[in-house]
Amino acid sequence: MDGTQMKKEEDGEKTKADEEVVHLRREIGLLPAVSFIIGTVVGSGIFIAPKGVLMNSGSVGLSLLVWALCGVLSIFGALCYAELGTSFTKSGGHYTYLLETLGPLPAFLRLWVEFLFIRPAVASYVSLAFGRYVVEPFFAPCPAPTALIKLVSLLGVTFVVAVNCWSVTMASRTQVTLTFIKMFALVLIIIPGVIALAKGKTENFQNGFEVDSLTLDRLPLAFYNGLYAYGGWFYLNFVTEEVINPNRTIPLAIIFSMVTVTIFYVLVNVAYYTMMTPAELLLSEAVAVTFANRALQGLSSVIPILVALSCLGALNGGFFGSPRMLFVGAREGHWPQIFSMIHVRRKTPLPAVLLLYPLVVLMLTTGEIYQLINFASFSRWFFIALATMGLLIHRYRFPLHPRPFKVPLFIAVTFTVVCFFIVGLSLYSDPWNTGKSCALTLTGVPVYYMTVYRFYLPRRWRRIFNYCSRQLQILLEVAQQEVQTY
Repeated sequence: MDGTQMKKEEDGEKTKADEEVVHLRREIGLLPAVSFIIGTVVGSGIFIAPKGVLMNSGSVGLSLLVWALCGVLSIFGALCYAELGTSFTKSGGHYTYLLETLGPLPAFLRLWVEFLFIRPAVASYVSLAFGRYVVEPFFAPCPAPTALIKLVSLLGVTFVVAVNCWSVTMASRTQVTLTFIKMFALVLIIIPGVIALAKGKTENFQNGFEVDSLTLDRLPLAFYNGLYAYGGWFYLNFVTEEVINPNRTIPLAIIFSMVTVTIFYVLVNVAYYTMMTPAELLLSEAVAVTFANRALQGLSSVIPILVALSCLGALNGGFFGSPRMLFVGAREGHWPQIFSMIHVRRKTPLPAVLLLYPLVVLMLTTGEIYQLINFASFSRWFFIALATMGLLIHRYRFPLHPRPFKVPLFIAVTFTVVCFFIVGLSLYSDPWNTGKSCALTLTGVPVYYMTVYRFYLPRRWRRIFNYCSRQLQILLEVAQQEVQTY
């Protein structure tokens, strides 16, 4: 009897000890993983980008082809990342893969641009779309005040940051809920379009491939707009250490969600063209709202709300995944140590989430958002191309490295070549923004050599920095992970 009692007490103590240990838990199963990818991919893009794709491709048929090809390209990229995610079991996405395959400098530069402008630019762009869709219906047909749009955007960002600081489970439940809402919004657009097609409303598809208005230097911009709407398929790789059974879950979630999104996107565009002529689509500020006014008179007021919630889901996915990259970078010694700490009770990477917030607020209040997106797109695609090139190099150098999921060589090579091609063409079609993006990325090189490679700054600076870090640690109630989770 005593022995049994002692054993029970030991088990109780062990469970208690496990609960008290500070580390990130594996809490993301298949459904949250799928919701996480779909919920981050389907943001504002599909409701805004059709205009950019049509404008730069020049015809209905070609724009549908661009949407389908962007989907296939994104699936190729996602498959490459499924192999990377199962070969290297650390969280951190792009950063981890660059570090493992190409070394510390490219990995540090990826962290540098993520923190300085990619994450703040993408978050402020999506939150402004959220603000616009919430505010504009109240002021239609007059223009909504910009200050109010920015205020509502700020509230959206603050809500998402609060949820991600509070609990991992709460953030993933929010994501699942918002994903179901946005899929409902897409179905709501597809059904009337399909019904109209069945009734023979095909006049906008008659001369589908008019190639007169097509210019080759505009086509890459059509792909950029399309790929922006598909962006986000790599977010699950940021949280590998929190995924239950990652070798099975990551490839399954990636393949299922990207195929679903591609089919939905093409059908949504077909639905748009059944109700609107190309000229009307180009005149529309918000394509989904114009469509709702035509096809869903009774529900036209619901669509802006659904689009706003869709933007909120994309924002939540970004704030869930991106801080994990900074978290892992700090753990590897490439970023300030405070970023690799976890809240002792909430078990969330609180500093990494919180310290992104001021930058997003700053960009929201001051930034020229459209220029920033071109900025962010170039860096993003350049580093994705480097990561998949790293995959090919790593395969060649370490053929015996265990790879639970292996992507066909043809897919990896095609994706890498197309990525470099897109990056090269953007240098040609928008040299000013792309050049600035290059310059900003390269500012990380001296920072790397002065702080990471060898510490060249005055001792006094280091003492001040350490003191501030300690005070922040006490204030935020955070500590280092006590268990290795990879």
